[in-house]
Amino acid sequence: MWREYRFRIPAGEPPGVYWYHPHVHGFTNPQVLGGASGALIVEGIERANRELAGLPERLLVIRDQDLLHPDAQPAKSGFVPPVLKDAEGDILNTGTGTGKPAKDLSINFVPVPYPDYPPATVMVRPSERQLWHILNASAITYLDIQIMVGNQPQSIGVVSLDGTPINENGMARDRVLWVDHVFLPPAARVAFIFKGVPKGTRPRLITRSVDTGPAGENDPARPLASITPSDDAPEQPLLPASPEPLPASSLTWLGGVKPMETRKLYFSERPEDPNRANSPTVFMITVDGQTPAPFNPHAIHPDITVHQGDVEDWVIENRSQESHTFHIHELHFLLTKWDGVPVDEPFLRDTINVPYWNGKSEQYPSVTLRMDFRNADTVGTFVYHCHLLEHEDGGMMGTIQVLPTSGGPGTGAGPR
Repeated sequence: MWREYRFRIPAGEPPGVYWYHPHVHGFTNPQVLGGASGALIVEGIERANRELAGLPERLLVIRDQDLLHPDAQPAKSGFVPPVLKDAEGDILNTGTGTGKPAKDLSINFVPVPYPDYPPATVMVRPSERQLWHILNASAITYLDIQIMVGNQPQSIGVVSLDGTPINENGMARDRVLWVDHVFLPPAARVAFIFKGVPKGTRPRLITRSVDTGPAGENDPARPLASITPSDDAPEQPLLPASPEPLPASSLTWLGGVKPMETRKLYFSERPEDPNRANSPTVFMITVDGQTPAPFNPHAIHPDITVHQGDVEDWVIENRSQESHTFHIHELHFLLTKWDGVPVDEPFLRDTINVPYWNGKSEQYPSVTLRMDFRNADTVGTFVYHCHLLEHEDGGMMGTIQVLPTSGGPGTGAGPR
């Protein structure tokens, strides 16, 4: 059956990378593993950051899939713990994760399978600066993106995370955050300045190893693509060279708004049948004070109700021994605390990892997020969930209803 969907992009939607995929509860993981996903770019990021004006633009979508060769032994030229080297002996990564990955990866549908990891090829003009968008469209695989030249990581200039420029709402104009790697949990996106490489170099795009916990998946270091500088590289589309700046937001910067309420939610797991060794795992995300239970798609009432115009702080705890990725539809949030300690991270996200609990400490790992319901378009019922889709399908999802307010957008006023 064919269906046609039409979407209106709001005029004030932040420019950057978004994405789409099936969201049928219980079937999301296999469908996304099968490649049912795509990127969506809201144009105009050069209007938010003049450093990007006129740059060539490139999109890389990284997906995961079941192992093509699950019984294969690691290649002799592969991993040498704790250092990953390529065939010529250049160090690719100093991460400690090795061995068979939980899933294979692909880049723009070019598989990079275990155990040999034959990389895809990305051709670039010599020494040309470009804007790269990278989307982690994996169902369950964490990425830690890095560009290596020889034995050295190359700095990349981050300009956007999760579809939102990092110089939003009066922050430093034309801000570029230069780093040597970017951590991308499933569903996260980044846009960065690739500063260019000269002829004769052999750069590689890799993912570093990620420790997802004793109950998690194995995400070892591995190459994704060889970057080939060549005069014959295909031309990439160019961003406008003389963009008109985006208008300033009429809303107070989220970090300067006092939250109206603080809520605690927590990730947890349990075996469906404690008496069976191979019992399926039940995954849950629970509002503190409610009874832990997996997501019920037939529930009549939402798990959380707020009003348009509200700003709240949500503390998200992880009470399990594997990492979980918190994601919410329809809005972005600000990270204000990590394990209860204030952080200065003045940019917005819609996806964030919550590290695993070690099973011993009295304090669970947590993030504190300032949730922004001031946008007039953020009204209705939608979901928040772990974006490891196996976990979401297993019940780690909840619903939130945002009710309209009579006090006008952004005021937080109205009947309660």
